[in-house]
Amino acid sequence: MAYGIGWWFHAFTTKGTPAAFAKPGPDPAHHAPLVLLPGIWERWQYLVPLARALHGYGHPVHLIPALGSNGGALDPAAAVVVRFLAEHELSGVILVGHSKGGLIGKLVMLDPVAGARVRGMVALGTPFGGSSLARSIFRRTPLGVFSPKARAITDLSARRDVNARIVSLLPTHDQVIPEGSRLEGARNVTLDVAGHFRPMRDHTVHETIHELVHELEEAPR
Repeated sequence: MAYGIGWWFHAFTTKGTPAAFAKPGPDPAHHAPLVLLPGIWERWQYLVPLARALHGYGHPVHLIPALGSNGGALDPAAAVVVRFLAEHELSGVILVGHSKGGLIGKLVMLDPVAGARVRGMVALGTPFGGSSLARSIFRRTPLGVFSPKARAITDLSARRDVNARIVSLLPTHDQVIPEGSRLEGARNVTLDVAGHFRPMRDHTVHETIHELVHELEEAPR
């Protein structure tokens, strides 16, 4: 947890602009647009190391400053992403979400209009079934959205029609999601890295995400 908090503070010192990653990178073989979705209380700067790595493989990578610190409810956050896709006229998109970002991404995929713009999603450490840590004292905080009994979680779990287009990455141990982030009907891949936050800075995980993105890019629609 301390690792994640340290990088959270480090993100505030990150300079630059999201537009720096939006153009196609040097490898023309990988041009599917990627849209990165952060976890709770993660601003776009938190995703810069991952964006830089994926852009290096050739993809245009889009970050969404309008999500702010991403501390609100799921539906309004998904609406921000839906507007972003429309305003930037993006199609054939692959979403890459961390934690809460994966829940937002699934909502976008379920959207009757925006869903057609999305090929699939790679989600890392996403509490698709909620987290037992969100119960009790956290129930009345923004973390309460992750309670296994929260309406947002149960409703989203019941919708399985897009699960086949989702790859869920599971750390060997996730201190934030003790139950793990396995998603029924999705492709579930266990990483060789432990932790909820550490995989976001791991180069081997970046490479794995790239490989999975490429597979989604090549999959028939």
